[in-house]
Amino acid sequence: MKHFSVKACAKINLGLLITSRRDDGYHTLETIFAPIGWHDTLEFTESERIGMECTNLDLPVDETNLCIRAARALQEYAGISRGVSIRLDKRVPFGAGLGGGSSDAAATLNALCRLWEIDVPSAVLHRLAVKLGADVPYFLEMKGLAYASGIGEELEDLSLALPWHVVTVFPEVQVPTAWAYKNFHRRFDRPVPDLKVLVRRLCLERDLSVLDAFENDFASVVFEHYPVVREVRDTLAASGVLFVSLSGSGSAVYALFESQALAEETAEAMAGRFRVNVTPAGFRME
Repeated sequence: MKHFSVKACAKINLGLLITSRRDDGYHTLETIFAPIGWHDTLEFTESERIGMECTNLDLPVDETNLCIRAARALQEYAGISRGVSIRLDKRVPFGAGLGGGSSDAAATLNALCRLWEIDVPSAVLHRLAVKLGADVPYFLEMKGLAYASGIGEELEDLSLALPWHVVTVFPEVQVPTAWAYKNFHRRFDRPVPDLKVLVRRLCLERDLSVLDAFENDFASVVFEHYPVVREVRDTLAASGVLFVSLSGSGSAVYALFESQALAEETAEAMAGRFRVNVTPAGFRME
């Protein structure tokens, strides 16, 4: 009986600029995805049917779960009846803007191609991933920094990694994505900076002057309505960081550190109240 496990890493957004609202209700955006070492672990075992269990009992494991949906979509595409037993060791907080569910779904697609021994064209996998969620293609196809546009599914591999240590803090509250998109302060008419050019200057030339361009359009409304998220931001900002920002639509806040020792010291100080991750400089997903 085949059995193996995989890691599903989270991400942060280096800048998130919402540029318009489409007729179908979705918003277009521009962002830089960056992987972090905070990860879930998924175990896949051959089975007669598709089923799932999770270490976090607050997470549903029925047909609404993205892993189950990913398995069903792949099963339907391939026209097969083989099943899988999935065990999810859930470590990445959900409702945090870290893409944990999307990463789990992408890991499931990749793992089941291997478990079920099916050869699925990359274009088909991409299409299946988009239907599961706008962030899923990033985790499916990329390892390091990537520029994303459209609704987040149009990707360009930047062949870069962040040269700084990243401390990511979950303030123990969840920000509903639908609420964030309904309430953010719209600035569709502003000029949009070239994030691809700026992130290359940032990572290759260590030009810190460009950091101000990496705004997150959800940040102001989330900080206004969630005092604990604002508190985490202020605590990190006072810790000698290069940059601090909200990830995605929140609630996780991350900071970039030049010093590994300072990053670890800051994380340790905050770990008494919050869940915290330290990702080393140069990190890429396996």
